[in-house]
Amino acid sequence: MKVVVRGLIISLVVHTIYILGSFAIGFIKTWNYKPGFSNEFGNVQTLSKEVAFGITSSPFFFVITFFGVAFLTILIQKLIIKTGRPWN
Repeated sequence: MKVVVRGLIISLVVHTIYILGSFAIGFIKTWNYKPGFSNEFGNVQTLSKEVAFGITSSPFFFVITFFGVAFLTILIQKLIIKTGRPWN
């Protein structure tokens, strides 16, 4: 049971780092954005009326990857325990 809980915690940490990292990269890119209006006056195009912020994948993707990473960490822990090396 301890191995399963440890696997879920590791998966939670990995996903939290991924989500916060994606947020930080987007924030930094938005903060440092400088529009180039002076170069675009000659190139007039119709702009899209829809804007999307963030990711556009299915929320089930994170559920599947969460349990996938947890399963992999459990397998790795079981392999390490089976070979006799302590988990530190």
